Amino acid sequence: LTIVWIAIPLFIQTCLIFALGYALAKWLKLRYEDAAPAAMIGASNHFEVAIATATMLFGLSSGAALATVVGVLIEVPVMLMLVKFCLRTQHWFRPQ
Repeated sequence: LTIVWIAIPLFIQTCLIFALGYALAKWLKLRYEDAAPAAMIGASNHFEVAIATATMLFGLSSGAALATVVGVLIEVPVMLMLVKFCLRTQHWFRPQ
């Protein structure tokens, strides 16, 4: 249950930040080749650094370490889902 309580907000956060970045890129009339990576990088949580920091500061059995590990498990499939979304919406951006 703890993992679910960690995973749900991470899923929502990743999707919202991606949506904000992608919409802003469209509004700014960026090319797809710039918009998609910008939104993906913005949505990324860089969990590899978080895992190292949480483990170093709080130990392997801490809640912080658990949250960062769950983050990685959530981020990978969510990012793949967002990649698929980008590929399906390429036509939203005009080629330049």
